[in-house]
Order: sequence, then C-alpha cells, then structure tokens
Amino acid sequence: MIAPSRTAVYTGSFDPITLGHLDVIERASRIFDAIVVGVGINPDKHPLFSLEERVELVKSAVAGLGNVRVERFSGLSVAFVREQGAHVLLRGVRSLTDIDAEFTMTLANRKLDPGVETVFLMADAAYSHISSSLLKQVTPLADDEALLRFVPQPVVAALRRKLSVA
Repeated sequence: MIAPSRTAVYTGSFDPITLGHLDVIERASRIFDAIVVGVGINPDKHPLFSLEERVELVKSAVAGLGNVRVERFSGLSVAFVREQGAHVLLRGVRSLTDIDAEFTMTLANRKLDPGVETVFLMADAAYSHISSSLLKQVTPLADDEALLRFVPQPVVAALRRKLSVA
C-alpha cells in the first residue's frame, strides 16, 4: 500500500516574511512531503506590503526548497487547506501569547472542519522575538547586515524601499 502524500499548509499574512517564518517552513519541509505557504489577508492588520508583494517576497525566500510552493488566499484557513487537498494546518508559535491565540483559533478551526489537524512548530529561540512591528522600528536605524539577522536577503531591499530608508 502506498502512503498518501502528506501536505501541510502554512498560512499567514507574512508582512513581510521573516527568518522565523522561514525557519518554520524549512523545518516543516523536512517533515512533510509538501508545504503550501498560503499568503493571505488579515482584516485586523494594516499590511506594509501589498498581497502581490508579500507573495513575491515569500516565493524568493523559499526558492531553494523544492517541496514548497506559495499561493495567495482569502477566506478561512481551513477552507484553503481543503482546497489544497491537505488535512494539516501548520502554525508557528513564538511565545506564550502566540500559544494562547493559536489555541483559541485551533478550537474554532476544529469546529469549522474537524478533518483538518493543526500542527505547531515552535520558532527557534533565535527568532522568537521577531515581529513585523519590530521590523518597522528597527529598519530605519539598522544597516543591512543587522537586518539580515531578522529577514531573508530579498526582504532587506523591499523594507528599505517601503520605508524609504536608503
């Protein structure tokens, strides 16, 4: 009997993708047969980058991972998981605050679609403090080498352009 493909879907706004996100994606790509990164719209957030820009930044960051693809989505994450033919929703967590919020969302997702399982990967300690808010504060003050401690190379120039910092 041939085992079915194990695909995990990692959804988020990725505004922008950080080394923490990339760490979760790389580690998951070694666990699952395929990873679909779903770049979506969070109505509670005001993104720095457009949806198209975020998709392109994620694509450039994961270009070296052969079993990872990037798609845009709107709507519920569990619906997107099903559209991808998957049964696993991957979530990265950084802190106890993240775990609390993710716990609530996982219970809601289970009610929406009991066939979708949520799998959590803890962020590496080196990246657990990175957030888009931190990036917006640090970018005007940090040089490119410092920013590379937080984001993949393609994101540095994009942050500079978006925040008009040369």
